Amino acid sequence: MSPDIETLIQKISRLPGLGPRSARRIVIHLIRNRERSMEPLLTSMDNVYKNVKVCPICSNIDAFLETCSICSNKKRRKDLICIVENVADLWALERTSCFNGQYHVLKGLLSSLDGQGPEVLELEKLWKRCEENNVEEIIIALSATVEGQTTDHYIKNFFKDKNVKITSLAHGIPIGGELDYLDDGTLFAAFSARG
Repeated sequence: MSPDIETLIQKISRLPGLGPRSARRIVIHLIRNRERSMEPLLTSMDNVYKNVKVCPICSNIDAFLETCSICSNKKRRKDLICIVENVADLWALERTSCFNGQYHVLKGLLSSLDGQGPEVLELEKLWKRCEENNVEEIIIALSATVEGQTTDHYIKNFFKDKNVKITSLAHGIPIGGELDYLDDGTLFAAFSARG
């Protein structure tokens, strides 16, 4: 096997969700389909590399001049901010078209095991945005994991003496979920947050 091919396999295998076997299959497919797959992929990757940046306001990733398409959209509410763990979560919420405010993308969740402290939350930066835009409500949209709940609690504690309403997404029974099949934690959260 060519050293170039081996290097490509190693680099692809480091991508999230892929291992050496998947990387080998991908590389073989790309080589066999150079014109149809590899060339367009290279062009797309080059375009993303050159044009896509992290928004200095919300940390979304987008192609833009000064701020991302969400922060620069005049039709979106400036007085409502949703905190998400990562850009994938932001994109998931955007697909639903249920939210018309701004975002604050964290650089991770609080995790002592991963060495991630409060600096990854950038709460001072968020508070400055709140003051500048007269933010009325912050919605915390984090996973219902231990790290997500710890981060949620920390954020609520940070804002407790500030004049802004803090809410969290509801957790509980999914649509179509049957009580008998749900775990105890989900049932407890759903029952406790009933309204």
